[in-house]
Amino acid sequence: MPPESDKWGWKHVSVFGGFDKGSGTKRWKCNHCNLRYNGSYSRVRAHLLGFSGVGVKSCPAIDRSLREAFQILEEERLARRKKRISGSEKPGKRIRTSRPSGTCLSKEDVDDIVARFFYADGLNLIVVNSPYFREMTKAIASYGPRYEPPSIDELSDSFLSEEKGRVEKSVALVKESWTHTGCTILCVGRLESMLGCFNVNIFVSSPRGLVFVKAVYIDDTDGADNLFVGVLADVITEVGPGNVLQIISHLEQANQLFGSLILTKFPHLFWSPCTSHSVHRLMDEIVELDGIKSVVVCAKEIEQCMITYQHFAPSMFPQNLKGCPDQLALKFVPFFCVVQRIFELKQPLQEVVVSGEWKQFKLNTPEDIVNIEAAVLGDNFWSSAHLLLQLFEPFVRLLGSLDIDRFIMGDICNWRVQALDAVKSKGIDAVTLIQLEELIESRWDALFSPLHAAGYILNPRYFGKGQAKNKTVMRGWKATVERYEYESANRRILREQLSSYWRLEGSLGDEDAVDCRDKMDPVVWWENFGFETPHLQTLAIKVLSQVSSVTMCQEICQDNGSQYLETANRFGVEKMKDLVYVQNNLRINSQRNGMSYSPSGSRNVNSCSLSGAKTLDGACVDQPKVTASIQGKL
Repeated sequence: MPPESDKWGWKHVSVFGGFDKGSGTKRWKCNHCNLRYNGSYSRVRAHLLGFSGVGVKSCPAIDRSLREAFQILEEERLARRKKRISGSEKPGKRIRTSRPSGTCLSKEDVDDIVARFFYADGLNLIVVNSPYFREMTKAIASYGPRYEPPSIDELSDSFLSEEKGRVEKSVALVKESWTHTGCTILCVGRLESMLGCFNVNIFVSSPRGLVFVKAVYIDDTDGADNLFVGVLADVITEVGPGNVLQIISHLEQANQLFGSLILTKFPHLFWSPCTSHSVHRLMDEIVELDGIKSVVVCAKEIEQCMITYQHFAPSMFPQNLKGCPDQLALKFVPFFCVVQRIFELKQPLQEVVVSGEWKQFKLNTPEDIVNIEAAVLGDNFWSSAHLLLQLFEPFVRLLGSLDIDRFIMGDICNWRVQALDAVKSKGIDAVTLIQLEELIESRWDALFSPLHAAGYILNPRYFGKGQAKNKTVMRGWKATVERYEYESANRRILREQLSSYWRLEGSLGDEDAVDCRDKMDPVVWWENFGFETPHLQTLAIKVLSQVSSVTMCQEICQDNGSQYLETANRFGVEKMKDLVYVQNNLRINSQRNGMSYSPSGSRNVNSCSLSGAKTLDGACVDQPKVTASIQGKL
């Protein structure tokens, strides 16, 4: 028998004594969850490792990282036990095990079986990166060869209910913070290929974490716009209208319609565009300025022509035309990467178009490439390309200094100010600068929420940036105050307290407050130093606690239409609701714990016009097309 000191689990329970002298059966209480049980060490181990079937429940207070640490301790214990058994074995004597004769498999054999399971059942191979898959394989290996998996009825009933209960406990901890920090409702749209309709996933975001709420399936049915708005209004009511500061939607043409309907019911809310999407659109609109688009078109024509030439004479132009190490630039300004790469290859390109091989290539090419040759050899294209790179380089470079997908409110305003200042310092002609400034000014309010302006003013890191003299910023602040506070008296208080903030009055001007502006998290700064301006403190905490992009949700969403349809047909709509709710929140949990993995299936987050929505209550789920509202439970 192994010594009691080798059983790591006893350190995590409090023992009240054994029933019989010398007995392994004891009365004990878990130090993590305070549940009490009677039993031997095998029950302690099962409780801490999350095993079932031995008369104890899995400890609800142990998170995944701690359970993995316990699993390592258990594996080490088993290895030491195996070594002791091996060392005590006498020559000629066999140790009996529970494994039947002839069933010992090599790792290669097991790998073949796992791979065959994936192939036979059509599972996406990316699932092997799931932390839950790895956790499952370790648990099965630890249990041993006699493990029998749960039945399909158990998975869809008791186990699903238990997992939903654990998810709801986790969500409840997140909900506690909404009153203090406020929260953002995120709507992410995607075409559900198997169901033949558009799917909108609804999340709630706050500093404590992301929560999946429900999915709404929309088709081309009359009156469905109002049904979707009704579902969204129910979510706002369930979360708490006073807790919700804004709604960020990535539904493109439907934004304006849905936004106006929601704001009629909840006039204090902000309907905000996705910042990542807006940055992309702004860059696309800047490239339409006079003289810029033609440069991009010409650069792409040069690129395509040279790719064709590389097939004709591979050794004469070996350079990589598609090389772009800056993934952020490739995502938001792909045309910038094309022009930049062509500009870098100016000399090799000019050498190519005067070579003998190029003349032979022209004779064998049906397309007229005289214009391309002239552009490469002339000066106009290169000077225009240089201007474009100077114009966009500050915007691209400063994007790299920010976490674009997790912008803090106000960051985008600082990005605009810094980028324009950098462009002006490059000596670009006045006409182009005026065009650029006028375009950004005219499109800013349509592309970005006024909350950004409020964040730029209230973020202590940006204190003293001249916000009071910036028309765009002050216009956004005015819009924020007027929507946030219905009562004129409260609006007056906010404006007065903002003046106190700018004048460094009271605690806001303390030495520590000034010193910590760029050293503390903005929300923490207001919690510590804003107590003498409580109205402004509350607004600052709520504004600076919000995200401004839906990108974080897109990794969670997957195209699982066929799976949901099959679940609904076999087990009913309520089980499908539970499955969607549990599945998406488990993905969020793995992402929160740094164990995220790339989702399966393709995502389509392109613009799409939405015109229909129905709820599952009236849907016939055994039809090939399901139009439904699949709702989770907060």
